[in-house]
Amino acid sequence: MADSAFFVQECPTCGRSLRVRVEYLGRRLVCQHCRGVLTAHGPGAAPPLVGDRSGLLARAEELIDEAQRRLARPR
Repeated sequence: MADSAFFVQECPTCGRSLRVRVEYLGRRLVCQHCRGVLTAHGPGAAPPLVGDRSGLLARAEELIDEAQRRLARPR
């Protein structure tokens, strides 16, 4: 089995450094730490705009929705 090449990318939601396989470049990924969604952009590409908080806001809305669903479940 051949070794895969990796690059390091920061999660825009939680800030953790993630090891991403090169073959995932351009694909949407989910951070295994915070479940935030990101696009693998590689070390040479420009990351999303720093002021763009749409990913963070979308993740916050997902967490709120999930919490509301859990609270609405009958016990």
